[in-house]
Amino acid sequence: MRYYPAFLDLEHARCLVVGYGGVGRRKLATLLDASPAAVLVLDPADPASHPEDARRLLDAPQVVYANRSFGMEDLEGVSLCVAATPLRKENARIAAACRERGVLCNVADDPDAGSFIVPSHVELDGVTVAISTAGQSPALARRLRREMETHLAGYGALATVLGRIRPRVLDLGMETPANTAIFRGIVESDLKDALAAGNRDEAQDILRAHLPESLHPALEDLLHDLV
Repeated sequence: MRYYPAFLDLEHARCLVVGYGGVGRRKLATLLDASPAAVLVLDPADPASHPEDARRLLDAPQVVYANRSFGMEDLEGVSLCVAATPLRKENARIAAACRERGVLCNVADDPDAGSFIVPSHVELDGVTVAISTAGQSPALARRLRREMETHLAGYGALATVLGRIRPRVLDLGMETPANTAIFRGIVESDLKDALAAGNRDEAQDILRAHLPESLHPALEDLLHDLV
C-alpha cells in the first residue's frame, strides 16, 4: 500500500481515543502535542486505576475520559479516531464504523485496518521530518529516525530565520520566481553553519547578499536571540 504523506492541523478538531493502555497513552500524548480542540478517551477501567503519568495526561483541559466501551454515537463530530483497545476484533469494529462515517482512523495493532498510520518522526526546534516504511519495518523507521536526529542538528535556527524572513519578503509584492530565488538562495547558503558557529557578522553578510536592500535594516530583528 502506498500512503499519501500529510501533516494534519488538529487545532479545531475533535478526536477520539478508544483504549487507554500503553499504546493509547502514547497516542494521546502525541495528539495533545498538536493542540486539538477536544479529545474523548474511552476505556472500561476507572481513571484512578491508571498510572500517575497517564492520569496527568487526562488532566489536560481538552480531554474528557469515560470508563465505558465504544459506541457509534461517539463518532459524532469527530475528525480523527485512534483504536487502541487490546481486542483486535473491537479495533476492527471501530475502524469499520469510522470508514462508514468518513472519520480518519488509526488502528494500533493492525495498520492496514485503519485509514492512516502515524509515522516515526523527528522534531527539532520547529523542524519536523516524518519517516515511513509503509508498515514494512518499524525497526528500520526507528533507525532512520535516529540518523535524522543527528543530521537535523542546527536546522532549527535556520528555520526560525526563514520563518521571520518569509512574511517580510512576501509583503514586498514581488513575483513568485523572485521570492523563490531568495528563499532557495538562503537555504543553499552557509547561513546554517554561521548560525551554529554564533558568527553574527557572517550571518548578516549572507542575508545582505540574498535579501532585497529594503530589508537590510531588519537584519538585527531577523537574527534576534539566534547569534
